[in-house]
Amino acid sequence: MNFERARRFCATLPAATQEIKWGADLCFCVGGRMFAVTWLHEQKAQRFSFKVDAHRFLELTDRPGIAPAPYLARAKWIQVQATDALTDTEADALLARSHALVAARLTKKQQRELGLLNASKEPSDARSL
Repeated sequence: MNFERARRFCATLPAATQEIKWGADLCFCVGGRMFAVTWLHEQKAQRFSFKVDAHRFLELTDRPGIAPAPYLARAKWIQVQATDALTDTEADALLARSHALVAARLTKKQQRELGLLNASKEPSDARSL
């Protein structure tokens, strides 16, 4: 998982915003809620944390280079610490799923305002993953 590539990918997800929190953490949000966080060191992404499906949490944290995310593990967040823990394709799918999981928890009004609802009234990313 190329952390800089993942950083660029997160920025392309629908209605994604970015902000620095806690001094050096770049947070990616949808509707004001975080779906991914990376620690910046000298303006480069180091480690990546994001939400995963509950049934994938143990599977992913059993892999070398992936651990439960500090402070967020109870909400089923993982932290990718090693670049070889995931392929870029896996990372893209997991980051898109994190975005969809968080977007699905927004109110329908928020989803509509952010352009996340499709004709079936589900968040557009949730059905495709």
